This record gives sequence, structure tokens and C-alpha cells, in this order.
Amino acid sequence: MKFNKDSKYIRWGLTAFAVIAGGITFYYFIFHSTNIKLGIGRILDILKPVLFGLATAYLLTPVLNFVENKVLTPLLDKCSIKRSRRRRVFIRGTGILITAFLFVELIYMLVSMLISQIIPSVQGIIDNFDSYSSNVTAWIEQTLEDNPEIGSYVTKTFDQMEDQINDLIKNILPNTASLIKTVSLSVISVIDVLWDFIIGFIISIYVLANKERFAAQAKKSAYALFEQDTANIVIRNFRFTHRTFIGFLSGKVLDSIIIGILCFVGTSLMGTPYAMLISVIIGCTNIIPFFGPFLGAIPSTVLIFVVDPMHPLNCVYFALFALALQQFDGNILGPKILGNSTGLTGFWVIFAITFFGGLLGVFGMIVGVPIFAVIYAAVRAFVNTKLDKKHLPKDTNQYESVEYIDEKGIHPMVPEGKSARQVNGFHINRGEVRSRDKKTKGDDKDK
Repeated sequence: MKFNKDSKYIRWGLTAFAVIAGGITFYYFIFHSTNIKLGIGRILDILKPVLFGLATAYLLTPVLNFVENKVLTPLLDKCSIKRSRRRRVFIRGTGILITAFLFVELIYMLVSMLISQIIPSVQGIIDNFDSYSSNVTAWIEQTLEDNPEIGSYVTKTFDQMEDQINDLIKNILPNTASLIKTVSLSVISVIDVLWDFIIGFIISIYVLANKERFAAQAKKSAYALFEQDTANIVIRNFRFTHRTFIGFLSGKVLDSIIIGILCFVGTSLMGTPYAMLISVIIGCTNIIPFFGPFLGAIPSTVLIFVVDPMHPLNCVYFALFALALQQFDGNILGPKILGNSTGLTGFWVIFAITFFGGLLGVFGMIVGVPIFAVIYAAVRAFVNTKLDKKHLPKDTNQYESVEYIDEKGIHPMVPEGKSARQVNGFHINRGEVRSRDKKTKGDDKDK
């Protein structure tokens, strides 16, 4: 008997198998999600070096492209070196070496700054905690001299907090064995992460060396799995996602580095205590859109106040400086670097940060905006496609005054005291929508 793969019974069987398998998967996902999470976590733990490598290669790709296209290629063109396979290999190899050197140098600078500046600053805060708390207590007593009852209550509350912190420190110190165990486990975890990072860095070199081939293999697989039109849409969407992510992340990192440097210069000139630590806090939190400047400025202001509460103007000066820096970043520097890379309004930016921050924590607050920008663009494209099939306008502004739409066309709302004929643009036939859209597009191109 000849096997017919196109038989309806075969299709029914495959459909039934897919439904049963989907039902079993859904059941285990609902009632045995813990095992699924453990399995996924185990797989991710095994693939951690590969994920590190892919993420590193993705973030270093713009640097490699800049070195190859803006530095090495013009240099070889000036030397009149002909285009050949050896030239391409030389450009790629040299570009990877330069990119890797810049990446290692950046890591070295960050570690050096952490060891030489950040750790001593944090240690100084811990060592001087008693004097700082005494300064705050003295400031409270001085401020509330005219209200002794309130002053005594606030001082008592602050003393209780101080005692609790001191008790916590005293209770931790005797537990030397558990402390050594905790530190040992932390060191082992750090070494494990460092080892995964080193392996990931080596993997990223291989990925950067063959990035065009990996992209070609992905396109080949897309055209093999999908119809031609569907594959084109998938590739186009991936390109849009890539441009959105790499444009936002690389621009935001560069913007935050510049803000951190400007903050260090400003705080150093003002004589702000712990200028390097505060600048690192401001620069790191600036990566988070919208809320980042406030998340960095508030604890920094509190730190300045705790160090020297007798001179509260230092906090005021720093707060004004942080506000001016945030305004400079939001209105001048940020738009110059980022442009309109996401295409989202302020409301959707806040929504994306809140939603993905709740799901993924700080990491979600950083990547939530580009993720939501991709989702927003997909929904907008879907809605515009449906409107185009119904011969309806895609411009949102045209729906602000819509009363209703029927088979005759679009009818705008008629304000009180006016007739329908007096309303500008009353009754747009559906057949005129495409021509109007084409005319609008032509006008936009002329502009």
C-alpha cells in the first residue's frame, strides 16, 4: 500500500496529535509550572556562557561596524589597497582586535574606578556612620529647639533606628563562621560568573567574526520555513527590532556616560562630598528612562545631607545642579543622541517602564521601552493594514472629530449652532480615502 502524506486522515491525525500535545503542555504549564521553571532555569544556566557571548557580540556590533566602515576602510582606500578577500579578512581581524581592546579597556577602567574610588567611598560612609548620625541628631535638635516635644520624639525615633543598626552590626560580627561561609559562597559565585563571562567573551569573538554568515543562515531558514511574503515580513520585522534595540541601548549608554562625566565635573567644582560615587549613581540610574534621574538624585541628595546636615544649602545646590543636568539631558543631549528611536509618547514610556519593571525588575526598566516600542509598532502596523483593507484613513488625527462611519463614508461631529454643511470636511466618501492618503504622503515627501 502506497503511503500518501497528503491524505486527509494523515492531516486529521497530525491535527489531533497537535491538540493533545498542546493540551498536555498547557496542563503542565498551569499545574506544574515549578518543574518547568526549574527545567528552563537549568537549561539557561548551562547556556549562560553562550548567552553572555551573544549579548556581548550584539552590543559590540555597532563598535565593530564603526571601526570597519569609518576607520579601517577609508584608511585602506587612501593607501590604494585593492579590494580583495585578503583585505576583507584584514579589516575584520583588525576591527575585532580593536573592538576587543576597547571592550577590555572599558572593563579595566570600570574595575579600577570601583576599587580606587567607589569601594573607599562606601567604606568611608560605613566608618563614619556614627559621626554622620551624630551630625543629623545635632541638626534635628538645633532645628527643633522651639518645639522640644517634637524634637525629643524625632530624636528618640532616630536613636532607636541607630541602635537597631548597631545591634545588627554587632550580631553579624560574632557569627564569624557563617560570615566566612557566606563570603566564600559569594567569592565562588563571582568566580563562576567571571568564568562564564570569559567564555562568553571568547564566543563573542567568533560570533563577530562570522556575523554576516549567521545572518545569512537565519534568512535562509526563514525562507525555508515560511512563504516568500511571510519570510520578507519576518526579516523586515527583525530588522526593525534590531534598529530599535541597538539604537536605544547604545544611545542610552553613551548618553549616561556623558551625564556621569558632566556630573563628576560639576560636583568636583562644587566640592560635593563623594563626588565620584554620586556621579556613578547618577550615570548608572540615567540608563533607566524617565525615572532614572530621580532615582539617582534622591539618594545622592540624602547622602550629601547626612554627611554635612549643618550646611543644608549643599543639598539645595546639588538638587538644582541635578535638575539642570536632567533638563539638559532631556531637552538637548538625549534628543541629539537618541532622536526618536522608539516613537513612543511620554505616557507609553511610563507605561512600559512600570509594566516591564514590575515583571523583570531593574533590567525590565532598562529594556522595557524598546520592547514595548516593537510591540507598539506591530499593533500599529496591524491596525493600519486592517484600515487600509476597509478603505479608511490611517491618520489618527482624522478620527478626533468622527461622529460615525457608515457605508457612505465618514461623518464628523457637528458642533452646536452649526449645520452639517458648515463643518469643514463633512462627509468623506470611502473611495476618497486612498487618494487623500496618497496625496498626504506626496505632500510629506515634498516637505
